[in-house]
Amino acid sequence: QVQLVESGGGLVQAGGSLRVSCATSGRTFSWYGMGWFRQAPGKEREFVAAISWSGGSTYYADSVKGRFTISRDNAKNTVYLQMNSLKPEDTAVYYCAQGRTPQAVGVRSDYDYWGQGTQVTVSS
Repeated sequence: QVQLVESGGGLVQAGGSLRVSCATSGRTFSWYGMGWFRQAPGKEREFVAAISWSGGSTYYADSVKGRFTISRDNAKNTVYLQMNSLKPEDTAVYYCAQGRTPQAVGVRSDYDYWGQGTQVTVSS
């Protein structure tokens, strides 16, 4: 049984930083690309960042490029999202997802396992 568990969300002021983590189990972590998505109230879930199986390839949404960094530790079966220079529009529930392939991809349908999400709130 594959499980993804996010942690590290919270409340932060605009301009601040936060790191969210996603611990996985149930499948060989290092075989698969991983991604982060987010969903704000009343909006569709959107792609944020992705990382390939080795960490050698990353991919970001334009809205977070230069502010967010995705990374992974295959020894710990964990993927991270470091978020800097946070803005109120970054407020959302953040979800990690495990891909169907080893690549870093940005399409929601390319992911087949999802975490329960962690709330990130950025105050102005």
